[in-house]
Amino acid sequence: MPGEHEPATVSTEQHDADAYGQELARISHHQHEATGARFTVFQALAAAGFSNEQADDIVSTLEAGAVAGAHTWISESSPPHGSEQRFENGWFAGVRDIASYLLRIADTTATTGRGRAASSAMLLAHVSQPASPAPEETPASAPAVELDAKDVLAAAERFPWAVAAPGARHWPDGSDFLNVALSAVRPEECDGYIERLEAFVERHRARLEKMLSTYGPGSRPASHGRYALIGQPETLVILERMETAPFLLRSRWEEELEIVFLDDLEFVWGPRTRLSR
Repeated sequence: MPGEHEPATVSTEQHDADAYGQELARISHHQHEATGARFTVFQALAAAGFSNEQADDIVSTLEAGAVAGAHTWISESSPPHGSEQRFENGWFAGVRDIASYLLRIADTTATTGRGRAASSAMLLAHVSQPASPAPEETPASAPAVELDAKDVLAAAERFPWAVAAPGARHWPDGSDFLNVALSAVRPEECDGYIERLEAFVERHRARLEKMLSTYGPGSRPASHGRYALIGQPETLVILERMETAPFLLRSRWEEELEIVFLDDLEFVWGPRTRLSR
């Protein structure tokens, strides 16, 4: 009877979802453990007299080497003994595709890890700083430039290749995420920030298009309840901060929001500032 096979299909789909969820949990664990390790390495390098630029180069080289090791492992893998020729052909074609992708990641990791050591030092200084007494009155000075969240959001809404349609978004109102991301914009960065955000989105257009189509609303990964921030206009600000001040962003996020949302976004965006690895 046609209905006899339906429970098995549902069971298989549930198993796939559970297995995928377990994989994500394991990846998230490794990401979290590596965050502390990278922070420790930056501290040790600073104490040894290395500049921020030198520290970035050292850590980026190590991370690129780790990806290169995965490339070697994948490239040397073989199909099960006794497989049919068609299966072997498909196996090796898949291996070549994965190996090429890993090579691109290694190349990117080795050359784009800038600013992380400086962010680490800033975060350490912030955490170590004792509470300040109430400030005394000082002579009036020029008022600091403040960011208007509505203006920033309006700018982010202008990029359809990076933002899902309003009806498809997970959160109709993502103001909590936007506020935390904007809190990681340093005072000296506020002037002209919207223009820098627009330049960032234009520069990463292809990357954002792929992220939205692969992980955004309606995609298979999103159907498992993960990657809920993909497609939100607020996410453009989060990604810009992830590139510019990753440690500061994470410290502010941990104070206000569930860290799993940021971990998922870091995993999707790429290796440059994946603090949760």
